[in-house]
Amino acid sequence: MDREELYAKMETGGVIPVIAIESPEHALSMADALIEGGLPVAEITFRTKAAAEVIEKLNNARPELLLGAGTILSVRDLERAAECGARFGVSPGLNPDIVRRALELDFPFFPGVMTPTDIELGLSFGLKILKFFPSEASGGTKMLGAVSAPYAHLGVRFIPTGGISMKNLKDYLSLPQVIAVGGTWIAKKQMIASEDWEGIRKNAAEAVEAVSRI
Repeated sequence: MDREELYAKMETGGVIPVIAIESPEHALSMADALIEGGLPVAEITFRTKAAAEVIEKLNNARPELLLGAGTILSVRDLERAAECGARFGVSPGLNPDIVRRALELDFPFFPGVMTPTDIELGLSFGLKILKFFPSEASGGTKMLGAVSAPYAHLGVRFIPTGGISMKNLKDYLSLPQVIAVGGTWIAKKQMIASEDWEGIRKNAAEAVEAVSRI
C-alpha cells in the first residue's frame, strides 16, 4: 500500500480507533467487532506490553484491517512497529530521532504537534500529516484552526486526538485540514477487558454512520 492509498483509506474512514489492549487473546474478537461495524482500522498503542504481539497477530489473521502503532516513544518502538506489520506509526510528540528513522525506513509516521514551532519542525522533515495532540485540552477545533492557518497553503493536514467523541466528531471532521480523528471511545480498554464486542461493534457502526453524514 502506497502512502496515497493509505491516506485515502484514513480519510474515507474518518475515525481511527486508538486501542490499548492488554491481552493478545482478545485481539481477533476486537478486530472482528471493528470490521463488522464497518471500521476496519486500528491504532494499537505501545502503552501495553502486548502491543507488538497483537499487531503481528492481526496482521497475519486479519489482513483487511488497516493497522497502525501508537504511542511510539523510541526508535526501537518504531522499528518493532514496522517489523510486526503496522502500516503506520503515531506518537504523542515529535522526536527528531524517531522521525529520521521513519524516513530511513520509508515508514509512514505521524508525530504529535500542538504549536506552530512543532508544525514547522514537522514540515522541515517533509511531513504533511501530523497528529494534533492533546486536542480538546489544548483548545479543540478553535485552536487547531488558528494554529494551522498559516500553513494551509503547504497542504499539511492533521489527525486530532484527545477528548474527541461522538459529541464533537462533526466539528472536527468539518475542518478541511483534518484528514481523520483518533478516538479512544470506540474500543475502550475496559470494553475489551470485559469482552464487550457488541458494544465495540455498535460504537464503530455509529461512527461510520456519522462520518457518512458529514
